[in-house]
Amino acid sequence: MIRILIADDQAVVRAGLSVILGAEADFEVVAEAADGAEAARLARELNPDVVCMDIRMPGTDGIEATRMIAADPSLGAAVLILTTFDVDADVFAALEAGAAGFLLKGADEATLLAAVRSVAAGHGTLDQRLTRRILHEFADRRRPVALAAAPPQIVLTERELDVLGLLARGLSNAEIAGELYVEPTTVKYHLAGLLQKTASRDRLQVVLWGIRAGLVDVR
Repeated sequence: MIRILIADDQAVVRAGLSVILGAEADFEVVAEAADGAEAARLARELNPDVVCMDIRMPGTDGIEATRMIAADPSLGAAVLILTTFDVDADVFAALEAGAAGFLLKGADEATLLAAVRSVAAGHGTLDQRLTRRILHEFADRRRPVALAAAPPQIVLTERELDVLGLLARGLSNAEIAGELYVEPTTVKYHLAGLLQKTASRDRLQVVLWGIRAGLVDVR
């Protein structure tokens, strides 16, 4: 079961998400929160697999709550940001805070369910309407300080660099295996190495690390 915490200041949104997500056989909605502080508290108490987090909430907002959850080493929760607003600054702030995914609330039900499963599996996700533009802009903002952001003790193998570059293109494990003419299990092995070396929670954060380090170009 994928255990889910829903955080949104609008009761009708929480109720709607709870109905949609709770109807899935492999999902369990364990709690709802009306603000970021409550979301962080419930995450610590319940340790869900996924937190569906709104950004703009009174008091502690979703960005700060995401930062609190992602920074707690005792928690395994992946934060999926759900927002009405297509604002680059919000996306950058959420990713910097440690969010595993970002989805606009206008997404259809199938996309929402796929996004929850994706972040729960450690793959991360970005709304397809945002992905390329956001990664391009993120890369542009990070490029001037890329070398300073890459700790010299982190050394990637040639194959890990290959996998990193293909991850940045949004390829799945099976697609990466096809590109490199290796087995999917080999890709999983190298991805595990990337996650460990870069201290990243998921594929999306690995890609962002690569952008900061100047090792991948998303153009």
